[in-house]
Amino acid sequence: MKFLRRLFKIGQAEVHSAIDGMEDPIKMTEQGIRDMKEDLDKGLEALAQVKAMSIRAKNEVEEYANKAEDYNEKAMLILKKAQSGGLDTSEADRLATEALIKKEEATAGQNRAISDKEKFDQNVLQMEANVQTIKQNISKWENELKILRSRVKVADATKSLNKQMAQIDSNGTVALLERMKEKVIQEEALAEAYGEIANSSKSIDQEIDKIIDVPRTKAFSELEKLKEQLGISGPKE
Repeated sequence: MKFLRRLFKIGQAEVHSAIDGMEDPIKMTEQGIRDMKEDLDKGLEALAQVKAMSIRAKNEVEEYANKAEDYNEKAMLILKKAQSGGLDTSEADRLATEALIKKEEATAGQNRAISDKEKFDQNVLQMEANVQTIKQNISKWENELKILRSRVKVADATKSLNKQMAQIDSNGTVALLERMKEKVIQEEALAEAYGEIANSSKSIDQEIDKIIDVPRTKAFSELEKLKEQLGISGPKE
């Protein structure tokens, strides 16, 4: 794959540092998948070409076999014709020999075509295995890409949260909260103090009223009793 090949051209010792320097693993993975798909297209094209050569070699095997058989039959017919007196023997031998030479050439061509077909078939098997491997890798890394996208989202969110948390002045925040707590306690104490002062002032007034009003009320009651005994009524209106 082009992407991986480019990496390994850097040198095995520098591959890890090159990978670490990649800023966007999602884009690099997508590029790697695109490279594999390009390799797959080229592999399928090459596979089709090799299969076509195998089919052609197969056809040549049949053609050469038919030619060899045809020249063999022709040689037999020539000899039979000479045997029946229809052709001069020496001429028949010459023509039959030429036919057999053609037969040998066709047989050689057939053997060559058989050998070529066997090689092409082996190449087809190897290329089919390579194509299948590329397909599996594409499928694997497309699934991996989905997982990587999810992991990157989680990592980005976590990084953002951790960055925000790292920027928070925890000591300052705690100190502020402690001051707020102290202020609330102080306000509560102040409110309680005002309440005690108010209660204290009310109690003093009650004590004063008790000292002044109670005797006055008792004397007033006694006066009313005396007036009742003497038959003295209240002031007329």
